[in-house]
Amino acid sequence: MPTESVNGADLYYETTGDGVPVVFLHGVLMSSRFFSEQKPLAEEYQTITLDFRGHGRSEKTEQGHTLPQYARDLESFLDAQDLSDVVLVGWSMGSLVAWEYVRQFGTDRFRGFVSVEQQPLDLEQEDYEHGVFGFDELRGLMELAQTNPHELAWSFIDEMLVDEPDSVEQQLFDEITRVPPPITSAILFDQSVRDYREVVPEVDVPTLVCLGEDETMLENGGVEYVADNTPDAELERFSNSGHCPFLEESERFNHVVSSFIADRCH
Repeated sequence: MPTESVNGADLYYETTGDGVPVVFLHGVLMSSRFFSEQKPLAEEYQTITLDFRGHGRSEKTEQGHTLPQYARDLESFLDAQDLSDVVLVGWSMGSLVAWEYVRQFGTDRFRGFVSVEQQPLDLEQEDYEHGVFGFDELRGLMELAQTNPHELAWSFIDEMLVDEPDSVEQQLFDEITRVPPPITSAILFDQSVRDYREVVPEVDVPTLVCLGEDETMLENGGVEYVADNTPDAELERFSNSGHCPFLEESERFNHVVSSFIADRCH
Protein backbone atom coordinates (compact mmCIF):
# COMPACT_ATOMS: atom_id res chain seq x y z
CA MET A 1 0.00 0.00 0.00
CA PRO A 2 1.76 3.20 -1.14
CA THR A 3 2.03 5.77 1.60
CA GLU A 4 4.00 8.97 2.09
CA SER A 5 4.94 10.05 5.62
CA VAL A 6 4.34 13.78 6.07
CA ASN A 7 4.17 15.83 9.25
CA GLY A 8 3.72 12.77 11.46
CA ALA A 9 1.02 11.12 9.33
CA ASP A 10 1.21 8.30 6.78
CA LEU A 11 -0.90 9.39 3.80
CA TYR A 12 -2.23 6.85 1.32
CA TYR A 13 -1.87 7.80 -2.34
CA GLU A 14 -1.99 6.32 -5.83
CA THR A 15 -0.26 7.62 -8.94
CA THR A 16 -0.83 6.45 -12.51
CA GLY A 17 0.22 7.59 -15.97
CA ASP A 18 2.60 10.24 -17.29
CA GLY A 19 2.38 13.85 -18.34
CA VAL A 20 0.94 16.89 -16.58
CA PRO A 21 0.41 15.93 -12.90
CA VAL A 22 -3.24 16.15 -11.84
CA VAL A 23 -3.80 15.88 -8.08
CA PHE A 24 -7.29 14.97 -6.86
CA LEU A 25 -8.42 16.15 -3.41
CA HIS A 26 -11.52 14.54 -1.92
CA GLY A 27 -14.32 15.88 0.26
CA VAL A 28 -14.83 15.77 4.02
CA LEU A 29 -15.29 12.26 5.43
CA MET A 30 -14.70 10.86 1.92
CA SER A 31 -11.61 9.37 0.27
CA SER A 32 -9.75 9.06 -3.00
CA ARG A 33 -11.68 5.91 -3.95
CA PHE A 34 -14.48 8.11 -5.29
CA PHE A 35 -12.21 9.25 -8.12
CA SER A 36 -12.16 5.74 -9.60
CA GLU A 37 -14.14 6.97 -12.64
CA GLN A 38 -11.30 9.37 -13.44
CA LYS A 39 -8.85 6.54 -14.23
CA PRO A 40 -9.18 7.13 -18.01
CA LEU A 41 -7.49 10.51 -17.50
CA ALA A 42 -4.27 8.58 -16.74
CA GLU A 43 -4.06 7.80 -20.46
CA GLU A 44 -3.22 11.48 -21.01
CA TYR A 45 -1.91 12.76 -17.67
CA GLN A 46 -0.21 11.69 -14.47
CA THR A 47 -3.11 11.27 -12.04
CA ILE A 48 -2.44 11.36 -8.31
CA THR A 49 -5.10 10.65 -5.70
CA LEU A 50 -4.49 11.28 -2.02
CA ASP A 51 -6.34 10.50 1.21
CA PHE A 52 -6.15 13.28 3.80
CA ARG A 53 -5.02 12.29 7.28
CA GLY A 54 -7.86 10.65 9.20
CA HIS A 55 -9.65 9.68 5.96
CA GLY A 56 -9.76 6.59 3.76
CA ARG A 57 -6.63 4.49 3.98
CA SER A 58 -4.46 7.20 5.54
CA GLU A 59 -3.37 7.14 9.16
CA LYS A 60 -6.04 8.07 11.72
CA THR A 61 -3.93 10.55 13.67
CA GLU A 62 -5.30 12.01 16.89
CA GLN A 63 -4.26 15.54 15.97
CA GLY A 64 -4.06 17.79 12.95
CA HIS A 65 -7.64 17.74 11.66
CA THR A 66 -7.88 21.32 10.41
CA LEU A 67 -7.80 22.75 6.91
CA PRO A 68 -4.50 24.57 7.61
CA GLN A 69 -2.86 21.28 8.59
CA TYR A 70 -4.33 19.44 5.60
CA ALA A 71 -2.85 22.19 3.39
CA ARG A 72 0.55 21.80 5.06
CA ASP A 73 0.28 18.05 4.50
CA LEU A 74 -0.42 18.70 0.82
CA GLU A 75 2.64 20.94 0.53
CA SER A 76 4.82 18.32 2.19
CA PHE A 77 3.37 15.60 -0.05
CA LEU A 78 4.09 17.63 -3.20
CA ASP A 79 7.64 18.17 -1.90
CA ALA A 80 8.15 14.49 -1.16
CA GLN A 81 6.83 13.46 -4.58
CA ASP A 82 8.82 16.23 -6.31
CA LEU A 83 5.67 17.56 -7.96
CA SER A 84 5.37 21.02 -9.48
CA ASP A 85 3.25 22.67 -12.17
CA VAL A 86 0.31 20.57 -11.01
CA VAL A 87 -3.38 20.87 -11.77
CA LEU A 88 -5.32 20.58 -8.52
CA VAL A 89 -8.82 19.09 -8.65
CA GLY A 90 -10.61 19.85 -5.39
CA TRP A 91 -14.01 18.33 -4.70
CA SER A 92 -16.03 19.94 -1.90
CA MET A 93 -13.66 20.20 1.10
CA GLY A 94 -10.82 19.50 -1.35
CA SER A 95 -11.41 22.99 -2.76
CA LEU A 96 -11.32 24.46 0.74
CA VAL A 97 -7.94 22.78 1.27
CA ALA A 98 -6.78 24.22 -2.05
CA TRP A 99 -7.82 27.75 -1.03
CA GLU A 100 -6.13 27.29 2.35
CA TYR A 101 -3.03 26.13 0.48
CA VAL A 102 -3.10 29.30 -1.63
CA ARG A 103 -3.48 31.39 1.54
CA GLN A 104 -0.33 29.81 3.02
CA PHE A 105 1.85 29.01 0.02
CA GLY A 106 0.53 30.88 -3.01
CA THR A 107 0.02 29.43 -6.49
CA ASP A 108 3.59 28.99 -7.77
CA ARG A 109 3.19 25.20 -7.82
CA PHE A 110 -0.03 25.23 -9.81
CA ARG A 111 -0.69 25.43 -13.53
CA GLY A 112 -4.44 25.12 -13.05
CA PHE A 113 -7.25 24.52 -10.59
CA VAL A 114 -10.53 22.64 -10.92
CA SER A 115 -13.01 23.48 -8.16
CA VAL A 116 -15.85 20.96 -7.94
CA GLU A 117 -18.98 21.82 -5.99
CA GLN A 118 -17.74 24.17 -3.28
CA GLN A 119 -18.35 27.69 -2.10
CA PRO A 120 -15.89 29.81 -0.09
CA LEU A 121 -18.02 29.77 3.07
CA ASP A 122 -20.73 27.35 4.23
CA LEU A 123 -21.87 29.14 7.37
CA GLU A 124 -24.62 31.75 7.22
CA GLN A 125 -23.33 35.31 7.60
CA GLU A 126 -25.08 38.68 7.41
CA ASP A 127 -22.85 39.83 4.54
CA TYR A 128 -23.02 36.55 2.59
CA GLU A 129 -26.20 35.26 0.98
CA HIS A 130 -25.06 31.74 0.09
CA GLY A 131 -24.64 30.17 3.55
CA VAL A 132 -26.25 26.75 3.87
CA PHE A 133 -26.56 26.37 7.63
CA GLY A 134 -26.39 28.29 10.90
CA PHE A 135 -24.77 27.45 14.22
CA ASP A 136 -27.84 25.57 15.44
CA GLU A 137 -27.63 23.17 12.50
CA LEU A 138 -23.87 22.86 12.91
CA ARG A 139 -24.34 22.04 16.58
CA GLY A 140 -26.82 19.36 15.56
CA LEU A 141 -24.27 17.82 13.18
CA MET A 142 -21.66 17.83 15.94
CA GLU A 143 -24.05 16.01 18.24
CA LEU A 144 -24.92 13.42 15.58
CA ALA A 145 -21.22 12.78 14.96
CA GLN A 146 -20.84 11.76 18.60
CA THR A 147 -24.16 9.99 19.20
CA ASN A 148 -25.28 8.47 15.89
CA PRO A 149 -22.60 8.41 13.17
CA HIS A 150 -24.76 6.21 10.94
CA GLU A 151 -27.57 8.76 10.91
CA LEU A 152 -25.03 11.50 10.15
CA ALA A 153 -23.73 9.46 7.23
CA TRP A 154 -27.17 8.96 5.69
CA SER A 155 -28.04 12.63 6.16
CA PHE A 156 -25.04 13.49 3.97
CA ILE A 157 -25.69 10.80 1.38
CA ASP A 158 -29.32 11.83 0.94
CA GLU A 159 -28.16 15.29 -0.18
CA MET A 160 -25.19 14.25 -2.33
CA LEU A 161 -26.56 12.26 -5.24
CA VAL A 162 -29.37 12.70 -7.75
CA ASP A 163 -29.86 9.13 -8.92
CA GLU A 164 -27.04 6.73 -8.21
CA PRO A 165 -27.22 2.98 -7.53
CA ASP A 166 -27.33 1.59 -4.01
CA SER A 167 -23.76 0.34 -4.42
CA VAL A 168 -22.45 3.93 -4.66
CA GLU A 169 -24.50 4.95 -1.63
CA GLN A 170 -23.05 2.01 0.28
CA GLN A 171 -19.51 3.07 -0.67
CA LEU A 172 -20.22 6.56 0.63
CA PHE A 173 -21.65 5.13 3.84
CA ASP A 174 -18.61 2.88 4.32
CA GLU A 175 -16.16 5.76 3.90
CA ILE A 176 -18.02 8.20 6.13
CA THR A 177 -18.35 5.67 8.94
CA ARG A 178 -14.71 4.63 8.59
CA VAL A 179 -13.64 8.02 9.98
CA PRO A 180 -13.48 7.87 13.81
CA PRO A 181 -16.06 10.16 15.49
CA PRO A 182 -13.46 12.45 17.15
CA ILE A 183 -11.91 13.13 13.74
CA THR A 184 -15.34 13.59 12.16
CA SER A 185 -16.27 16.25 14.71
CA ALA A 186 -12.94 18.07 14.45
CA ILE A 187 -12.70 18.41 10.68
CA LEU A 188 -16.44 18.87 10.09
CA PHE A 189 -16.50 21.81 12.48
CA ASP A 190 -13.26 23.30 11.17
CA GLN A 191 -14.23 23.21 7.51
CA SER A 192 -17.70 24.55 8.27
CA VAL A 193 -16.54 27.79 9.86
CA ARG A 194 -13.68 28.74 7.51
CA ASP A 195 -14.15 31.72 5.21
CA TYR A 196 -12.14 31.90 1.98
CA ARG A 197 -13.87 34.83 0.28
CA GLU A 198 -10.64 36.86 0.44
CA VAL A 199 -8.57 34.00 -0.99
CA VAL A 200 -10.73 33.16 -4.02
CA PRO A 201 -9.58 36.28 -5.98
CA GLU A 202 -5.94 35.34 -5.27
CA VAL A 203 -6.19 32.16 -7.35
CA ASP A 204 -4.37 33.58 -10.37
CA VAL A 205 -4.15 30.40 -12.46
CA PRO A 206 -6.66 29.13 -15.03
CA THR A 207 -9.62 27.77 -13.10
CA LEU A 208 -12.53 25.51 -14.01
CA VAL A 209 -15.52 25.65 -11.67
CA CYS A 210 -17.86 22.64 -11.85
CA LEU A 211 -21.45 23.00 -10.69
CA GLY A 212 -23.94 20.18 -10.22
CA GLU A 213 -27.20 21.97 -10.97
CA ASP A 214 -29.39 19.47 -9.11
CA GLU A 215 -27.55 20.36 -5.92
CA THR A 216 -29.22 20.16 -2.51
CA MET A 217 -26.14 20.20 -0.26
CA LEU A 218 -24.91 23.65 -1.32
CA GLU A 219 -26.38 26.72 -2.97
CA ASN A 220 -25.76 26.95 -6.70
CA GLY A 221 -25.18 30.66 -6.15
CA GLY A 222 -22.26 29.89 -3.83
CA VAL A 223 -20.51 27.86 -6.52
CA GLU A 224 -21.26 30.57 -9.09
CA TYR A 225 -19.70 33.06 -6.64
CA VAL A 226 -16.39 31.19 -7.02
CA ALA A 227 -16.52 31.47 -10.81
CA ASP A 228 -17.47 35.15 -10.64
CA ASN A 229 -14.69 36.08 -8.22
CA THR A 230 -11.77 34.01 -9.51
CA PRO A 231 -9.79 36.12 -12.01
CA ASP A 232 -9.40 33.52 -14.80
CA ALA A 233 -12.32 31.15 -14.26
CA GLU A 234 -14.87 29.42 -16.43
CA LEU A 235 -18.03 27.76 -15.14
CA GLU A 236 -19.21 24.33 -16.31
CA ARG A 237 -22.73 23.25 -15.40
CA PHE A 238 -23.69 19.58 -14.99
CA SER A 239 -27.46 19.49 -15.29
CA ASN A 240 -27.87 15.84 -14.25
CA SER A 241 -25.63 15.97 -11.19
CA GLY A 242 -25.88 16.88 -7.56
CA HIS A 243 -22.76 17.14 -5.41
CA CYS A 244 -20.69 14.57 -7.35
CA PRO A 245 -20.57 15.32 -11.11
CA PHE A 246 -17.35 13.29 -11.45
CA LEU A 247 -19.43 10.23 -10.45
CA GLU A 248 -22.84 11.18 -11.77
CA GLU A 249 -21.68 12.38 -15.21
CA SER A 250 -18.20 10.89 -15.22
CA GLU A 251 -17.61 10.69 -18.98
CA ARG A 252 -18.58 14.30 -19.55
CA PHE A 253 -16.65 15.41 -16.46
CA ASN A 254 -13.50 13.66 -17.68
CA HIS A 255 -13.86 15.20 -21.15
CA VAL A 256 -14.38 18.70 -19.74
CA VAL A 257 -11.39 18.42 -17.36
CA SER A 258 -9.13 16.94 -20.06
CA SER A 259 -10.04 19.71 -22.51
CA PHE A 260 -9.50 22.37 -19.84
CA ILE A 261 -6.02 21.05 -19.05
CA ALA A 262 -5.06 20.73 -22.72
CA ASP A 263 -6.42 24.13 -23.73
CA ARG A 264 -5.77 26.30 -20.68
CA CYS A 265 -3.08 24.80 -18.43
CA HIS A 266 0.17 25.32 -20.31
